[in-house]
Amino acid sequence: MTPLATFDPALDLVLERVVDVPRRLVWAAWTTPELVKQWFAPKPWTTTHCEIDLRPGGHFKTTMRSPEGEEFPNAGCYLEVVPEERLVFTDALLPGYRPAPEPFFTGVITLETVGAGTRYVARAIHRDPDTRERHAQMGFSDGWGVALDQLVATVKGL
Repeated sequence: MTPLATFDPALDLVLERVVDVPRRLVWAAWTTPELVKQWFAPKPWTTTHCEIDLRPGGHFKTTMRSPEGEEFPNAGCYLEVVPEERLVFTDALLPGYRPAPEPFFTGVITLETVGAGTRYVARAIHRDPDTRERHAQMGFSDGWGVALDQLVATVKGL
């Protein structure tokens, strides 16, 4: 695997937790569009659309809907796909590594088996402290934490 940049608290946000589901199911939740739609947006938000082309240079597209009905489309590009270990994606690039007009962050999801469960680490890497702070103020910790709880509940039903 490609080594990651060293964690920088001035630029990065991290959510780390051990969850009581197998790594293969956490991976499936991140890589199966119908599963992503069930957990990706913290309720009462919903994910109404998801497309995945799971390969470096491939796309990850979602549309989230607010409780008021406003839709927020997101598009990004996969940079690295290591099955059941690491998924790296960014909204700084569009499919085919084309530059995006308004980059925000690069996401890194790493998975490690811990007993019968999974150590789940989600990193959001930002270009500057202001962007990191904006993401923190948007509710990164709470939102990504709730989404992880929803992911776990989703895959426990599989």
